[in-house]
Amino acid sequence: MNETVLTPILDVLDMAGIAIFALSGALVAARERQTFVTMAFFALVTGVGGGTVRDLLIDAPVFWITDPWVAAICLSTALITWFTPIRVWDGKLIDYADGVGLAAYAVLGSAKAIAYGIPPVPAALMGIITGCVGGVIRDVVAGRPSIIMQPELYVTAAALSASMTVIGMQIAGWINVVDAVVWGGAFFAGFAMRSAAIRFEWALPSYAEPDDEHPAKTDDGDVAMVAPTHTDHSENVSPGKGPPG
Repeated sequence: MNETVLTPILDVLDMAGIAIFALSGALVAARERQTFVTMAFFALVTGVGGGTVRDLLIDAPVFWITDPWVAAICLSTALITWFTPIRVWDGKLIDYADGVGLAAYAVLGSAKAIAYGIPPVPAALMGIITGCVGGVIRDVVAGRPSIIMQPELYVTAAALSASMTVIGMQIAGWINVVDAVVWGGAFFAGFAMRSAAIRFEWALPSYAEPDDEHPAKTDDGDVAMVAPTHTDHSENVSPGKGPPG
């Protein structure tokens, strides 16, 4: 593999994604009033979970085992969170920061998969996995609902960045564009979609059974009133106030 493929721009995206996701993991432990050991564990598993799965799938060395800075960033983030009041992280700021990490990891994961010779479609999926799996692991361990189980645009934003990265790297030579431009455009596109979803509450339509739209009949032929299925999103937890997916 040509290591220069992943530097220097993707190195910056990598460190940013690790720090942001580590922070989201540490905040889950903080809100549950856990110990510092638990907080550090959540920071680490959230920061490196997606990248670890990606590296195992593409047969690459697991990135945080060979890079001394990754675990240090996760643990330092946990330490900062430990000494910071939770109210500092409340509001939309952490939501948007999570969007930065999501888009950054999606670009990084796809670009690394392409660099290791993975075909385009699986490479795009590696970007999605890199961006989302760490949060999924954290949520499963914490026993909390994940945002990926909500219609809010989250995985879709990662898919946009990952797809643009893969497509752009395939045609970059034809249109005489350097990979750095592709990565930057893919990152900003995914972040813009995620930001719009946060700001305007964009969401995909939820699945509904076709029969839900028609009245049911009782045994004697009368029409029974069936309440329409409705998903209450009033208590949905956003990445800034709970676990991002």
